[in-house]
Amino acid sequence: MGAKGLTGGCLCGAVRYRVEAVAEPATVCHCRMCQKAGGGPFMAYAPVALADFALTTGALNIFRSSEIAERGSCGTCGSPLTYRRLASDGISVSLGSLDDPEAVAVTEQLAAEQMLNWLKPSLETPNLRLDDWLQSIQAPKT
Repeated sequence: MGAKGLTGGCLCGAVRYRVEAVAEPATVCHCRMCQKAGGGPFMAYAPVALADFALTTGALNIFRSSEIAERGSCGTCGSPLTYRRLASDGISVSLGSLDDPEAVAVTEQLAAEQMLNWLKPSLETPNLRLDDWLQSIQAPKT
């Protein structure tokens, strides 16, 4: 069993949740559906028993994304929060929505054959630190 007693929520704070215990494995999924649902090259999720997941604020906007699954998001800001296989007694939370996303480590990939071909090379490109980027966009124009 993985991490215990985690909290998380959406970008705007309208939806908050608590997870009593995370199961394993936490995964990164490269499938096209996850790319579209998350707006990025992959989604990262941790599985949780339904009995160990509770909303503490707000409600999930549920979208049935396929014949086998539904996804939960914030109806206000759109943050992707959950993935649930319909025939399962579990739910998965998006790792990026955890208050401490470092609390759960990914140990498995799904659908790596659908990984975008630019993902690995992009991770080797030069990094511009966030503080430096913020300073550059706030600098007065002369």
